[in-house]
Amino acid sequence: MIYIQPSLEDVARALESWGWLGVEGKQPILVTAFGDVFFSSDDGIWFLDTIEGALTKVCDTRAELESILGTKDGENHYLFAGFVEQAHRDGMTLSEGQCYDFKLNPVVGGPIEYENVEPRNFVVAVNMAGQLHEQVRHMPAGTRISGFSIEGES
Repeated sequence: MIYIQPSLEDVARALESWGWLGVEGKQPILVTAFGDVFFSSDDGIWFLDTIEGALTKVCDTRAELESILGTKDGENHYLFAGFVEQAHRDGMTLSEGQCYDFKLNPVVGGPIEYENVEPRNFVVAVNMAGQLHEQVRHMPAGTRISGFSIEGES
């Protein structure tokens, strides 16, 4: 399972913390098993990379996207296919409403290693990543992070 299929409501809730990055006006079309989101808009296909905290244009059409994701490089770069395949081999499967996430987010120093991966609630994982990236985006590279805060629903 390289993709997950959260409800549109869950996608909207997950993306609430990413407004600072310019996701509004773009329509989600695919969600990866790691909670990254592909969007369609009038100007092409965009990718929200929740690890990098970046929104980048990938290509112009859905057909081009499918072609890119059909390659080993595309699978590894956008879908973390190697980690997903390892998780399946190890019996680490996702329940409904979950995605894979890093136990300690890379933006705060967590390693991008399979041993740092676990299933997590999709809305929580993506929303939390957006909040973390928003808090650190203006810090100089190499800034030591001593703490952070996460907002949640009461």
